[in-house]
This record gives sequence, structure tokens and C-alpha cells, in this order.
Amino acid sequence: MKYKTNISIPNALLRITCGFTLLAWSISKMSRKPWKESYLVVAMLSSMKIGEGILRFCPFVALYEKCQGTLSWDHNIIKKGVPLLAQMGMGNVLISDHEKTES
Repeated sequence: MKYKTNISIPNALLRITCGFTLLAWSISKMSRKPWKESYLVVAMLSSMKIGEGILRFCPFVALYEKCQGTLSWDHNIIKKGVPLLAQMGMGNVLISDHEKTES
């Protein structure tokens, strides 16, 4: 699989640092209380952050960037000078009454 780096170098260094810190914390806690599963989850998430920092690729950022194109709104729909509610087909009566009282 080909991937393109999608996080910056300072972001990668921060992910590596926080990942190793949380991994060391969770391993030390697991040595005292091995029956607690939450420390295992923290260890897995922190190791994922270490991997993201080393590869400089975050799958969640890639998913967000991919979905931005499909979820973006067409900003050319909104016309200048026309009330937004009138463009949406709502509040036509209220807007026309308001315009009559102003003139």
C-alpha cells in the first residue's frame, strides 16, 4: 500500500513523545495491576500513536481529508442580497410582511 505523509514533523515528534510517555505509564501500571484491562487499551493506543509518528501517516487524518470532498457544501447556492430563509423556502410570508412595514 502506498501512503503519503499527512502530518508535519513537529506533529510527528509530539505523537512519538506522548506515545512513549503513555506507553511507559501504562506498562508500569500493568506491572502492579495486571487484571486491569484499561491499561492494556492505553498501551495499544499509545503504540498506535508511536507508529503514526514514525511513519508520519495518520489514518484518521486521511479519512477526514477524504471525507471533506464528499461532505463539503456548495457555497455558490447562497445568493447575495436575498435572505437565507427565503432561499431555503421558509419564512417567505414573514419576510414579505417585514419588507412591507419597512417601506
